[in-house]
Amino acid sequence: MLRTTLAIALACCTSAAMAQMNPVGLWKTIDDKDGSAKSEIRIVETAGVVSGKIEKVLDPKSKPDDKCVECKDDRKDQPIAGLELMRGLKKSDTRDNLWDGGTIVEPSTGKVYKVQLTPIEGGKKLEVRGYVGAPLFGRTQTWIRVQ
Repeated sequence: MLRTTLAIALACCTSAAMAQMNPVGLWKTIDDKDGSAKSEIRIVETAGVVSGKIEKVLDPKSKPDDKCVECKDDRKDQPIAGLELMRGLKKSDTRDNLWDGGTIVEPSTGKVYKVQLTPIEGGKKLEVRGYVGAPLFGRTQTWIRVQ
């Protein structure tokens, strides 16, 4: 009886920990220059494809009616709050805890980059790497899990 109870408890704890080792959830973006919080991004998974929207803008310099005026695609002139920031990511077939194959837009410039997501520190943080060409030619931000 004790062994069964311990086995069930261990299985539950392992499942909870594994559930956090994916990018799905709410994340706070941090400016890599000054360390300030910029926004909250909601990442969801639908039919194995991950995407992310700006749920809340935290930057005190932004205005509630700011739009993605520099965007070149269907996001052009869309409000920053609610903007689909990331599209088309899937779990990597070759690396554990990596989601790639998608894109991310930088709303201030409208530039679209390839993107990789890697949960770290037990899923408490998310490394978001935007790049052009190969991952070697990019920049990584670390986002903090809110939920």
